[in-house]
Amino acid sequence: MTTDALTIHESAETTGWSPRMLRYIERSGLVVPARSASGYRLYGAAELQRLRTLRELLQRFELGLSDVVFALRLGHDAELRGAVEEWLEAEPAKPEHVAASDWLDWEQDKHQKLLAAAVSAPPTIATEHTGGSTG
Repeated sequence: MTTDALTIHESAETTGWSPRMLRYIERSGLVVPARSASGYRLYGAAELQRLRTLRELLQRFELGLSDVVFALRLGHDAELRGAVEEWLEAEPAKPEHVAASDWLDWEQDKHQKLLAAAVSAPPTIATEHTGGSTG
């Protein structure tokens, strides 16, 4: 291992991010450290700077890490960006077949059905946050 790079645990101590959060940050594509020949993460000066400035960005704008991850996705995924922009510009519109006096009840019923379906659906495989212990 080179002396000009830190392991994930050394980087965690230096930056204040936990090793688990460093793995999440890497999986999210925000900061991707080099790897040693044996697969250990190696954080050099550039990665440590990115982690420091990431923390400053979160504090300055009162963001969560997921906000920055989402911004990265928006920057790379034109379809997602277009869908979000379309949603932001859209005006709420009552379905033609629903009476104005029934619109609130109709929307509430629709949401309850969506929630019930989500609760009964099998979980998706998005629980990679507990990744392995490789450095």
